[in-house]
Amino acid sequence: MSFFSKLDDATRQNIDTWLNGNYDQETKAQINHLIEKEDATALTDAFYKTLEFGTGGLRGIMGVGSNRINRYTIGAATQGFSNYLKKEYGDQQISVAIAFDCRNNATTFAKITADVFSANGIKVFMFPELRPTPQLSFAIRQLGCKGGVMLTASHNPKEYSGYKAYWNDGGQLVAPHDKNIVNEVLKIVDVNDIKFNGNDSLIEMLGEEMDRKYVSVLKDLSISTEAIKRQHDIKIVFSPIHGTGMPLVGDTLKAYGFTNVTYVEEQCTVDGNFPTVIYPNPEEHEALTMSIEKAREVGADLVMATDPDADRVGIAVRDLSGNFELLNGNQTGSLLMHYVLKAWKDAGKLTGSQYVVKTIVTSQLMDRIAESMNVPCYNVLTGFKFIGALMTEKEGKETFVVGGEESYGYLVGEHARDKDAVVAAAMIAEMAAYYKDQGKSLYEALLELYVELGFYKEKLISLTRSGKAGAEEIKAMMKSYRDDTPLKLGGSDVKLLRDYAQQTEKNLKTGKVVKIDLPKSDVLQFVTEDGSVISARPSGTEPKIKFYCSVNAPLGSTAEFEKVSKVLDEQIDDIMKDLGL
Repeated sequence: MSFFSKLDDATRQNIDTWLNGNYDQETKAQINHLIEKEDATALTDAFYKTLEFGTGGLRGIMGVGSNRINRYTIGAATQGFSNYLKKEYGDQQISVAIAFDCRNNATTFAKITADVFSANGIKVFMFPELRPTPQLSFAIRQLGCKGGVMLTASHNPKEYSGYKAYWNDGGQLVAPHDKNIVNEVLKIVDVNDIKFNGNDSLIEMLGEEMDRKYVSVLKDLSISTEAIKRQHDIKIVFSPIHGTGMPLVGDTLKAYGFTNVTYVEEQCTVDGNFPTVIYPNPEEHEALTMSIEKAREVGADLVMATDPDADRVGIAVRDLSGNFELLNGNQTGSLLMHYVLKAWKDAGKLTGSQYVVKTIVTSQLMDRIAESMNVPCYNVLTGFKFIGALMTEKEGKETFVVGGEESYGYLVGEHARDKDAVVAAAMIAEMAAYYKDQGKSLYEALLELYVELGFYKEKLISLTRSGKAGAEEIKAMMKSYRDDTPLKLGGSDVKLLRDYAQQTEKNLKTGKVVKIDLPKSDVLQFVTEDGSVISARPSGTEPKIKFYCSVNAPLGSTAEFEKVSKVLDEQIDDIMKDLGL
């Protein structure tokens, strides 16, 4: 039996298509090299399927193959998107916006995307240089585009690239458009169906005017302007981690009135290889190491760092001992939601028509905050696109104030339909100035929030399982949790099982089943008698399965913080052991 015949049918078929189709010779040479090496793993991972839109769009490792990011998968995605736009809008003049970040090959992929759209008669507005993801969302809404594309892999390692597709509201694709576009892409079985020869007359470059509009809109969201005037020189350190956060975060901080911002110069250099970090992800402590070193050097109060496409922001603040403590996404999001709602309330702006949004795996503390302010808090599926979709649904009926997710993504204001680290950074700085004006640090404000509404502590465990074998292992893990549901976690009985794939919530004590009014999603959530919430969710953009654990307890005073924190840590560890992790 030959080596090639040992590969599964789908892999062999996709390889044959690429070797015999109208693909460039360099691509074919790379495929033949893998065949000569008899590298079954590399060939299978690259060809066993076609990349699909997940919670973040199209994302994968760059290289040859139907399951990789390259000229042809980018081209096929854009051709399918073009075909769907033309079906939806008929003879109307269709326009789209395109932006890209610092990823290797991002400018090339952006040009391919623009060429395919324009070859299909679609008008393209394109940023000539890297821009943040939220600014693309903003531009789509400003220009009245029918869609858009952001070339980015967000916080993934340097080997990755990606393609985020947006609809006419400035939000990432949701049902039915996401699946419909996938179907259009799947119809492209011949590379000759992709129109690669662009029409330059339909491609228009966007200038600095869009930058000015964006910063102006963000400036108008500022609330505590007097506190900023008094604390304008609060010491801030900021890093864009080689990405799009510069210069717009700096411009926005300046527009808000902050005058003492220090930049991590080594990380202000645009570089898709991210030479100063292991992962360009502000969720990772290591990614903020240089920022914290700089903060110690200059005696800063606040550290902020954005990911490559500037839709996520991580922060570090000084604890009670003066040492820098990194806050997780739940802590930052809770602080931000509490501050913005309180500022709105104090300004008499909460009239009863406002709302906030979070995802189902994000801290319940946000629900308690909204409840304390008499503001509805809606819970949506994981992925900011669902927050954006809810905002579009409620546009003109209710007013969105603030929203966020545990993975460091937040939005203040209605100017975009995606998480926005530019406005988040500005509002976090404003929040720090507001509390400093009252003689408090952000850390002290967080502890006071715990005392007021309860100490909620969360932990995320991610298991990476790469390739086809990994995907099958993740699927098997989810099946085992469904078939053999744990009855006790961390010493507390499991009361509710929420299966978002089945759209049901079952009370394990009474047997009562109620419907979950959210789209189907492969997520399981266990709710215990003591109020702990544990969620299991395969990632839609990475080869991972994620476990989110949230526990809580009353906090009588800030002096009890360390003691209660230790108890909650032990509870989380017990829960994870019960899940076999």
